[in-house]
Amino acid sequence: MPIRVAHVGTGNVGRLALTGLIESPRYELTGVCVSTPGKVGRDAGELAGLDITTGIAAVGDIDALLATEPECVVYCAMGDTRLQEAIEDCRRILTAGVNVVGSAPGLLQYPWRVLPQKYIDPVEEAARQGDSSLFITGVDPGFANDLLPFALTGTCQTVEQVRCMEIADYATYDGVTVMFDVMGFGKPLDETPMLLRPGVLSYAWGPAIRQLATGLGITVDTITEHYERIPAAEAFDIAAGHIPEGGLAALRFELRGMVGDRPAIVIEHITRLREDLCPDWPQPAQAGGSYRVEITGEPSYFVDICPTSRKGDHNHAAIVAAAGRIVNAIPAVVAAAPGIRTMLDLPLVTAPGVFTTPGHDLKLDR
Repeated sequence: MPIRVAHVGTGNVGRLALTGLIESPRYELTGVCVSTPGKVGRDAGELAGLDITTGIAAVGDIDALLATEPECVVYCAMGDTRLQEAIEDCRRILTAGVNVVGSAPGLLQYPWRVLPQKYIDPVEEAARQGDSSLFITGVDPGFANDLLPFALTGTCQTVEQVRCMEIADYATYDGVTVMFDVMGFGKPLDETPMLLRPGVLSYAWGPAIRQLATGLGITVDTITEHYERIPAAEAFDIAAGHIPEGGLAALRFELRGMVGDRPAIVIEHITRLREDLCPDWPQPAQAGGSYRVEITGEPSYFVDICPTSRKGDHNHAAIVAAAGRIVNAIPAVVAAAPGIRTMLDLPLVTAPGVFTTPGHDLKLDR
């Protein structure tokens, strides 16, 4: 029987995850919850951008969503600017006996040694009380800096350093809140955006570093943060809005998981709003953007991952990947033991049970 799944959030990742739920025979969509009043009452198919009517109208609160009796909730609401609210939403869902798979709150990807225990304990208690589990994932943080480096290091005799990189042009990314309020693009360089306030980068990507360290059997002593910002030499427009002259146009940051005085695990992002900016910074392996995993050891690896899509560019493809990782993990999370689950706990999440080829679908027995 299909797994009964409800959905929260219809932003960039949420809309594509909702599409995956509607189109997959593995799931029965029970409800959709939205935060924008204008979306309440609209059909799930319309919110997913599909030319179908599902008969499921969006509601505006979690209790109404839980009343549809799902086994799992896909949680893709904004977590960057509403961390406490997102954690509380997940706690309420878990207490009700419903599993959670989602993209937020990112700190719950692997919260130990990142979040104070007072924030972790209520989530774990809710999961015990509801006999439910939670798994937060995506593309980055997510498989680009957990699944992929673990697969590579699993072949190594020795490992000296793991470096995970995102190198991307964000000009076509239309997430206004993330681009301007969180990352600070377009803002004067004398303003410190939310992402670059002391400790915030470590909250965002520290869970990925701590998870890698645990999986590799090492202890990271400290996580250090470094960043560099470049202003726009002239004004120009991007999908999310306007970048004035002098506003932030390129950002490079790096988090280093230090073992003693050695950076053992490094997560680096190189984000441009135009391809011609900062030519001396690392370049992507394909036009627009790519992910890169570098393993220094025996053997060493230099692996580029180039997401593409028939329906959009590199940014769209990366969001599809994040949504796919979330939706495909549902069966494993429903079957998992209660509590906060991580990539280290779950079996390998594979492709859905439908292979699509031009002209027909090949359905697999699972």
